[in-house]
Amino acid sequence: MSDARSGTSTSAPTVLRMILGRRLQDMRLTAGASLEDAAKALRVKTLTIRRLEKAEVALKPLYVEKLLETYGAQRREIEEFVDLAEQANKPGWWHSYRDAVPSWFTAYVSLETGAKTLRTYEPQYVSGLLQTPAYARAVLRGGLPNGSDEEITRRVELRLRRQSLLEREDAPTLWVVMEEAVLHREVGGPEVMREQIDRLLDASELPHVSVDIVPFTAGAHVGACAPFTYFRFEEPELPDIVYSELLSAAVYLDQRPDVVAHLEAHSRMALLTSSRDSRKLLERMRKEYA
Repeated sequence: MSDARSGTSTSAPTVLRMILGRRLQDMRLTAGASLEDAAKALRVKTLTIRRLEKAEVALKPLYVEKLLETYGAQRREIEEFVDLAEQANKPGWWHSYRDAVPSWFTAYVSLETGAKTLRTYEPQYVSGLLQTPAYARAVLRGGLPNGSDEEITRRVELRLRRQSLLEREDAPTLWVVMEEAVLHREVGGPEVMREQIDRLLDASELPHVSVDIVPFTAGAHVGACAPFTYFRFEEPELPDIVYSELLSAAVYLDQRPDVVAHLEAHSRMALLTSSRDSRKLLERMRKEYA
């Protein structure tokens, strides 16, 4: 998934498919089989094996079964793996919104849905997971001036559907760091901003959500850059991943140096404020929009 940009994939893999792809690779290496050995067993090109292991294509049950036999797996293990592969090939819930978002963003929703920990940095707008419907609509309308009302509505629906993960019993930990500029950027008018700030205040009281606001007084700092999201997963097969969005594309990073750099930047920015000071700032800004 390293440096995957817009247009490199037309369908986002589920996190389960990514996990199984990694397991296939591990089993091949444990068996001492090369890519060429695996390709020969399936009578395909080595590129096909690479794509299976990177979750870039669906895990065909017949392919999976033949590979595991080649790697010396036991029958029961093969049957369980094939069952999981069939589950992994089922489209995620976000698949029904593929008409409303670019293909490169569906991968983000997949990662978001399966992550155990999310850390985000937002220099311009409130994090999508904490936006109110009115704020989300105003942000989307501003970013898509030529978009139809139907398209905007569909994107708002997707954004609100994504927020349901914070209500799950196994909800991930969400740590949002935002610039104070986000609160001064009047999106949708004073009433919309008051409602949005109320939402942030409520969210900050949840045990698994942290909202930190970097004040203007912090001056220049390491995170003064594009917005990004850091994902960590419970499954050991998956590496930490960082997503950074550009104007019309996105970059997904899983190389250790890149991930560590973003993680350290997020931690350093969080040290520039405190939950108590952030809450006071939110309360003060809410009064300004009264």
